[in-house]
Amino acid sequence: MDSSKPSNRDHFFAIIPAGGVGSRLWPLSRASTPKFLHDLTGSGQTLLQDTWDRLTPIAGNNKMIVTGDVHASLVASQLPELDQANLILEPSPKESTAAIALAAAVLYSRDPEVIIGSFAADHVIREDDKFVATIEESIKLAATGRLVTIGIVPTEASAAFGYIKKGVAIAGSKGFEVAEFVEKPDIQQANRFIFTGDYLWNAGMFIAPAKLLLDVLSKTQPALHAGVVELAKHWDTDQRASKLEEIWPNLEKIAIDYAIAEPASRLGLVSVIQGEFEWHDVGDFAAIAELQSQGVTNSLAVLGSAKVLADSSSGILVSETNRLVALIGLKDVIVVDTPDALLITTKEHAQKVKALVEALKQTGHSDLL
Repeated sequence: MDSSKPSNRDHFFAIIPAGGVGSRLWPLSRASTPKFLHDLTGSGQTLLQDTWDRLTPIAGNNKMIVTGDVHASLVASQLPELDQANLILEPSPKESTAAIALAAAVLYSRDPEVIIGSFAADHVIREDDKFVATIEESIKLAATGRLVTIGIVPTEASAAFGYIKKGVAIAGSKGFEVAEFVEKPDIQQANRFIFTGDYLWNAGMFIAPAKLLLDVLSKTQPALHAGVVELAKHWDTDQRASKLEEIWPNLEKIAIDYAIAEPASRLGLVSVIQGEFEWHDVGDFAAIAELQSQGVTNSLAVLGSAKVLADSSSGILVSETNRLVALIGLKDVIVVDTPDALLITTKEHAQKVKALVEALKQTGHSDLL
């Protein structure tokens, strides 16, 4: 074998979409400082920094960040090693397709053989060695002309995630055809999925040749495709800013599942590889509390700088202040203490924080968002 011949991995580039407000994590997560810019695991690093480090063994410096222009300075300070040529700043939020497709188009213009992988900046993954092995397998399968997604082996019946139904096994690989993508089910349906053993959680990770991803987009969303290709054509020129101002506001807002993954699966182009590593989508404070207290019952997890006195209390305390917080006799409590807002709820009601954020919008308290 000619060792001088570039491997598929040599053409691999990781894209990290770093967007979203994370409204279920208010008041910690705000429009100006969304959840990926915070340490929510106690690792001493933010979720974005953890994601960057996790991808380094696979991609090296071949990593591109796509984030809002309002987050540019914070992202740069957290990732000083990021090549500014690999930073895409969105003028306004446009859902996942525009972000990922623009990154793919820019990378394709630089390397027509590039295989891209998209990995959210705000997920928690443990067992990094298993993660790396899974992505390496995915790159090999993607190089055969397929869009590969990672399906997480469920640990429980959950209505919080979308699901992927496995089809037939793909010879010579660890992948399966994708029989269908399923929207978030109710808990009864989720239980049926788990019972069959044919369903995996949809973790929102995609690995594919950039050309394939863009070809599918050209058929499903031709106007969006034309827009990102035109932007990519001028990206590394002095016309970038003017083209962004002209094209970006008119791009369709649509999730990549609907624009690319589901249509491609109907064409038989999508495969799934099982990810057997530990994966968490920290969507609300209850999820963070569970993550922090794994294996420990009736515990109180503390993130941040608070001074804490606790007696007969469990749950989670997240603090951005240095004041004393005292808790007595509170079970499964969630306390989030920031300089301008204090949230107190319970694990049971953690999902309702998003509704509270909507109420703040309606009542004119946008300064707190």
